[in-house]
Amino acid sequence: MNPSEHSMEQGVSQQNFKRTSCTTVLTLAYQSLGVVYGDLSTAPLYVYKTTFSGKLSLKEDDEEIFGVLSFIFWTFTIIALFKYVFIVMSADDNGEGGTFALYSLLCRNGRLSILPNQQSTDEKLSTYGTEDFADTWQSSILKLFFEKHPGIRKGLLIFVLIGTCMAIGDGVITPSISVLAAVSGVKVKISELHDNYVIMVSCVILVGLFSIQHHGTHRVAFLFAPVVATWLLCISSIGIYNIFHWNPKVYRALSPIYMAKFIKTTGIEGWLSLGGVVLSITGVETMFSNLGHFSALTIKIAFTCLVYPCLILAYMGEAAFLSRHHEDIQRSFYKAIPEAVFWPVFIVATFAAILRSQAVISATFSIISQCHALNCFPSVKIIHTSTRIYGQIYIPEVNWILMCFCLAITFGLRDTNMIGLAVTTVMFVTTCLMTLVILIVWKQGIIKALTCLLLFGSIELLYISACICKVPEGGWISLVLCFIFMCIMYTWNYGTMMKHQFDVENKVSMNRMLSMGPSLGMVRVPGVGLMYSNLASGFPAMFGHFVTNLPAFHEVLVFVCVKSVQVPHVSETERLLISRVNSKELGMFHCIVRYGYKDIQQEKYNFENKLISSIVQFVESEEESIEEPTHELSANDENSNVEDHGVSLSQNTFDKSCCEENLLPSSRALLVMMNGDNHPEKCFYEDESLQIMKAKEFGVTYILGHSLEKAKNSSSILKKFAIDVVFGFLSKNCRESDAVLDVPHTSLLEVGMTYYV
Repeated sequence: MNPSEHSMEQGVSQQNFKRTSCTTVLTLAYQSLGVVYGDLSTAPLYVYKTTFSGKLSLKEDDEEIFGVLSFIFWTFTIIALFKYVFIVMSADDNGEGGTFALYSLLCRNGRLSILPNQQSTDEKLSTYGTEDFADTWQSSILKLFFEKHPGIRKGLLIFVLIGTCMAIGDGVITPSISVLAAVSGVKVKISELHDNYVIMVSCVILVGLFSIQHHGTHRVAFLFAPVVATWLLCISSIGIYNIFHWNPKVYRALSPIYMAKFIKTTGIEGWLSLGGVVLSITGVETMFSNLGHFSALTIKIAFTCLVYPCLILAYMGEAAFLSRHHEDIQRSFYKAIPEAVFWPVFIVATFAAILRSQAVISATFSIISQCHALNCFPSVKIIHTSTRIYGQIYIPEVNWILMCFCLAITFGLRDTNMIGLAVTTVMFVTTCLMTLVILIVWKQGIIKALTCLLLFGSIELLYISACICKVPEGGWISLVLCFIFMCIMYTWNYGTMMKHQFDVENKVSMNRMLSMGPSLGMVRVPGVGLMYSNLASGFPAMFGHFVTNLPAFHEVLVFVCVKSVQVPHVSETERLLISRVNSKELGMFHCIVRYGYKDIQQEKYNFENKLISSIVQFVESEEESIEEPTHELSANDENSNVEDHGVSLSQNTFDKSCCEENLLPSSRALLVMMNGDNHPEKCFYEDESLQIMKAKEFGVTYILGHSLEKAKNSSSILKKFAIDVVFGFLSKNCRESDAVLDVPHTSLLEVGMTYYV
């Protein structure tokens, strides 16, 4: 495997990118065309058609055409080039981009996270790094404001989710519109072809596209970059031909004066037509979201050297053609193609549209996976489609739901007006988050932040206002989809947080546990018990329910908490955080399994071997600190809103994972047994290690809660509907915890319990 292929598979982080060669940078820039720019490069298929689909008419002096071209050029330059390439690309989160990356930066630097079980030890993660610059008075005021108003932090999450829901809605709409726009070009040559045949062909392509998703994009990824590169070169060459052949003076439209003339002469109709102009920048958010697969430099090189000039030439060429062929406005793109190259360009356009759909579908899978990590989406089956390229996933349930929505839109509306509102909303959310990043993360002055907000935000609000007026013509689809996904996400987040609050308020106190004695008041049977809990510290209410009804328990008990951390990735060496629960005689441990918001919460190795080995190493590591005084970890350090009820953990934690190995007694333990040792405490540690190993040989039991959430009788009707109906329905139809955690059914023990929230 050559270096460029290796870099493509592993991703090029911002830290190691400086060591890559110039050839590798150019190779990655070329490969980024297929992954990053499939969405942006196919916009010329329908921009002019959508812009002039209303009452806006073309006059003989071409003022309207030149005005639209001027808007396209400056929108593309200011938003795509200045905002995203020069500014937003710099706000990466350990090399990752997208809405969640910006939100993660704010949560870490401004302490805005509302995720449960956040601990101070999480800040020691290698990917948790925050800016070391001193706070400015603006950043200090903002942090204090968010700290004093928890409702504002909740509102910020809802604001992020609105943008996310719009992005998912775009994933529903874009495949239908792009494939339909490409296939409809055949009517230029076969005019008698009925629309129903075009729809049928489009639906067949969509069904085929969704049917092959389980194979993964990596199997056809080698075709992506050549297709997009060929497409860009085709449309730019045709654009140059049309400029010189039809109207060489079209370059004058690049002057911003034509924008003012356009609005002045067309009035409200010109303003409404901006809903079509904004389609020229669909895909700029995808450009930022795919930052983790490459690097900012490779994406910038590809955009500035190829994508930007090719698309500008394509729009100028189509405008030049339209200035001489007003009657062909509804099929201007295909009409502008010279006769000799029509069919080759048509074939490339169809492939490019399919590629664009593939990119949006893959992005939707990634977004939903991230939402699940933030407790904002029910558990779904996530499948890795590539053993080499990290991050390529497939979600079967979401895939088929998307296909049904896409087919319904293709059969029903067939209107590109529905895309604009989703696109502009996501961009405006990014602008607002970017303003906070400038203040809180980069610690820049208020002038720079306001300049960013006013310059980019005002342009995006202008387009949002135009798109809102298109709601009756198809834009309502974006709002309906956003509302549906928003209800699902917010209800799931609310129900999950209420369930966690119940666990915190009803966890079993350490005093009660100690009153039972070393045996916990019951027979300790051989074996290891892994009790999964929603709490990073303390004993969950499920444990109290369990010990009340069963007379025996395992001699080694580990409370396992799987949680998400506000970072994109947690390395394998930092995944597990082991700590002891109170005295050694209890034989009880806490294990926190940490994931980033872009990690897949499913272990691809023998988890129990890794966990037991880590506990043994933790026990043996305590030997080095025998003479040090024992420290306690307070409840405040767990970032809990409720008192810890006496639960104390040893601060001597172990967060180093080990590779998979044969779990035999360590050579050091055997040496102690053979030669003897005059230090009884050291012998106790070695004996405890052997005891854990022997317990492992008797078997490992996974103890999971099977809970039913019910709203209290005193709750409002809205809360009862949200918890009992919506959250209950989602809980029953999502994946069970044992499937998510990949627990073997032969070792599974479920504890039933009702949560009254």
